[in-house]
Amino acid sequence: MSEPEVKYGKFKTEIKNRFLCTVNVDGIDTLCYIPSSCRLSNFINMKGRMVLLLPIKKENARTKYSVYAIQYRRGFVPVSLSSVNQVIKNELNRRIFSFLGSRKQVFGEKSIDGYKSDLYIEDSDTVVEIKSILSFGKEALFPTVSSERANHQLENIRELLLNGHKVCYMFISMYGGTKQITVNEEQTEYFSLFRKCIEVGMTVRGFSLYMDNGVPKVKATVKCIF
Repeated sequence: MSEPEVKYGKFKTEIKNRFLCTVNVDGIDTLCYIPSSCRLSNFINMKGRMVLLLPIKKENARTKYSVYAIQYRRGFVPVSLSSVNQVIKNELNRRIFSFLGSRKQVFGEKSIDGYKSDLYIEDSDTVVEIKSILSFGKEALFPTVSSERANHQLENIRELLLNGHKVCYMFISMYGGTKQITVNEEQTEYFSLFRKCIEVGMTVRGFSLYMDNGVPKVKATVKCIF
């Protein structure tokens, strides 16, 4: 993955529309797209924070730039959760993923028994389900809100496991300083379905990301509590 065409800006404010914000770019207040469904100000004070921007090349786009990562402490934290699947696919050949066995034939969004996988490793018939977590602390909790989609996914994952497929459920923290991810017992339906998948063979792994010259990469393993 080559270094992206990034530009620096200074964050000013989030707009009522959750996918828009104002960033000062080259001294000009500029409307930018922010690819996060949650308001970042819920986590940290964003005002005046340095951000990395990517140009939006789509014709007739409402905004010129998309917020790609935000400065936090001594580095940058990527905020585009939708790009994490590709990041993991690019990194799968590293030794940190050796527990998955052979990883020569890897496909994104491949349908397995009607289930659209995030990644599918054909070598070992392994479905990889990826959950991205935007957190700025050493410990992260997932999920923080109820999600019918996530619950339904777990029901389908259990069926895949019962049909003989392997499934690896990956929690990915966007922040490299995260050391522990805990599955939220208070989300009772999700937690119950999650445990049922564990009982029939689902494996669970956690990882954190960091930015390397503007490119998000896997930093380390993260302890998962469930």
